[in-house]
Amino acid sequence: MSDGEPEKLRLGGMALRNGLLVHGPTHWAAAVRTRAGDIKVASGPKPRLRKVDGVPALRGLARLAEAFVVIPLVKRGLPEVRLPFQDPATLGVAAGASLAGSLLRRRAGPAGEAAGAAVALVPALYALRGGELAAYHGVEHKSIAAYEAGDLDAADAAKEHDRCGSHLVAPMLAANVAGTVILRKALERPSALAGSAVALASTAIAVEVFAWSERHDGTRLAHALRQPGHAIQRAIGTREPTAVQLEVGEAALAEILRVEGGA
Repeated sequence: MSDGEPEKLRLGGMALRNGLLVHGPTHWAAAVRTRAGDIKVASGPKPRLRKVDGVPALRGLARLAEAFVVIPLVKRGLPEVRLPFQDPATLGVAAGASLAGSLLRRRAGPAGEAAGAAVALVPALYALRGGELAAYHGVEHKSIAAYEAGDLDAADAAKEHDRCGSHLVAPMLAANVAGTVILRKALERPSALAGSAVALASTAIAVEVFAWSERHDGTRLAHALRQPGHAIQRAIGTREPTAVQLEVGEAALAEILRVEGGA
């Protein structure tokens, strides 16, 4: 980075059905394409749980919690936003997947655990089926990658990104299966609370693996750990967006830079 050039913000995001939500260090910003064809933008401060910033595992869970707390704030500030799971069919699939996963987990052995954990991914895959959400997922990656590169046009950026949440999937599944197998060996009839603790611990482990890969970017192990996530992004998670969709991403990016003072 040259002298006098401002440090790049660390940005994250979430694809919406009609736009993009971007997370900055202290604020969120969202832009959507309304049914009338206009672009609407909103932003606001982001809640932060700073007391656990130095605590491994807890810090990752805190960041995830913050991302979920922002969603109702976005919906309030931008009523036109259409969330990824905001449709009855997807909610129905989520309910069915939850029931199927519960039934599969009752089977003895790691096979049932693995199958039950995999079924939990079905709602997200179903939500991506229509393509618009997958396209805005591509907008998210391209917009952030172009900003990070500095001189790259978003249309030319890759639609896969190293900080995508898809990189949490493989370590989360592996940790969940391993933790549940250990729990069942320790307890004859694990309680629902114990099962929830395993799921929470699995999420925390996955976030730490994610963070380790980012800190050790360029190493062979980090590259290997990201392969499943990149495969998910290429196969179903993202698709090439149109210029009209990229325009929405540009609006969201401009707004987050404005409120973060990082323009």
